[in-house]
Amino acid sequence: MRILLLGGTWFLGKAVAKNALARGWRVTTFTRGRSGTDVPGTEPMRGDRTSPDDLRKLAESGPWDAVIDTSSSDLPPQEVLLATRALRDRAERWVHISTVSVYAGWPHEPLTEESALLECPPDADATFGYTGPDGSPTEYGFQKAGGERAVIEAFGERSVILRPGVILGPGEYVGRLPWWLGRAHRGGRILAPAPADRRIQPVDVRDVARFALDQAAGDGSGAFNVAHPEGITFGDFVAACLEVTGGAGRPVWAAPEQLVRHEVTQWTELPLWRTHCGVWSVDSGKAAAAGLRCRPVRETIADTWSWLQADGRPVAHPRWAKHGIDPERESKILSDLGVDAAS
Repeated sequence: MRILLLGGTWFLGKAVAKNALARGWRVTTFTRGRSGTDVPGTEPMRGDRTSPDDLRKLAESGPWDAVIDTSSSDLPPQEVLLATRALRDRAERWVHISTVSVYAGWPHEPLTEESALLECPPDADATFGYTGPDGSPTEYGFQKAGGERAVIEAFGERSVILRPGVILGPGEYVGRLPWWLGRAHRGGRILAPAPADRRIQPVDVRDVARFALDQAAGDGSGAFNVAHPEGITFGDFVAACLEVTGGAGRPVWAAPEQLVRHEVTQWTELPLWRTHCGVWSVDSGKAAAAGLRCRPVRETIADTWSWLQADGRPVAHPRWAKHGIDPERESKILSDLGVDAAS
């Protein structure tokens, strides 16, 4: 099996490359060479996927059994379309990493693959779409929906669309799980979002990689939600962070209305917390039936801490700095709640 990986030097792309090599596959990666390092054993090619000339040279080095695109998250649909058109006669299949943000009802409604999508043309530029006043829908969601349409226009039934929610694990560059691990390690009273028994559905990067490769080797098509089918409660999530880090902290569970009253920014100041009822109601049954297997979230937490302790250094990314509440602000909120942050 010979695959072309758009991306391949950090987080999901690196996990895909490592898993593919472990299967004995031949892996070509296509990157600009500006971030991350090449996985030993891959066949790296340098170029800009937004350049027609670079794509032409890339196409000449094919053919491939499949393309797996992990690098289109910040690209407008027209750039996805450019790549799919350049490669559609050089690859048998295209596996595209999208997002649950393409759904018109996210994060307000429970989601299945039959849920309505945001409307965006496949040739849209970076100006298409908007972000709603409450943070949904998002311009990002519109753009990714257009990217999906670009893939389907070029590859049709030879395409597979994967729609993850939150991906965690070793190599994470966003900073969600690393922040919680660092906060647990620091100890003291920890501001945590109630209810503690609310289940969340983060999926391990290595499980997404394995599923993407399985789809590349298969003959199916269509879209799959990729979320942890069992998930973990927020209480167990925080407890696992405390356990693996040896932290002596104790969570203080603040009700959503208390956090909103203190203007805690959802999704970033307390990573993974959002009040919308549909954010963690993503049905991944179709993916599970197609072979998605998710390790326990506790294992993801432990392995991420081990990676960080071994001097794990994610690719520098501006999203990292956006995650986590300032310690002084956290202490003030805890004090307003009648809690001594140091106790």
